[in-house]
Amino acid sequence: MYDRILVPTDGSAVSAAAEQAAIAFARAHGSELVALAVGQPQPPIVTAEAAMAIDPGLDNDTLLATAREAAHRVAQAAEQAGVRCTPVAVLDYAPADAILAIAGDRGCDLIFMGSHGRRGLSRLLAGSVTQKVLANARVPVLVMRPTSPDKA
Repeated sequence: MYDRILVPTDGSAVSAAAEQAAIAFARAHGSELVALAVGQPQPPIVTAEAAMAIDPGLDNDTLLATAREAAHRVAQAAEQAGVRCTPVAVLDYAPADAILAIAGDRGCDLIFMGSHGRRGLSRLLAGSVTQKVLANARVPVLVMRPTSPDKA
């Protein structure tokens, strides 16, 4: 049914739960995974005088190395479960755009991701990568929401 499944990770507990579920799903369906981690650089800040640009973020090499580690961690877990997995790490200012691009470039027919379940002001301020992926994906998106302690 699904041959290649994209599993984006941000290294959070929510992503880890989605990763484990995706690995189990892929194993049950004979699918392979593409584990994607996106390093998100901070845009440079230009002073009012435009005399100097200040970059408050980590340098791109560090961001990419961290993303590679996250993607490889998922790939190792998948391979231990007997599931083929290709790790991919990229830098992008817009993680949702990167997820959609990699899904298309790698021929993924399902995106399996976690959602932090932000509401209200925190969602407005932080945005929702998952919501952007849901709104623009050309393939099905399976979203795992965090479980609250009272629902467990």
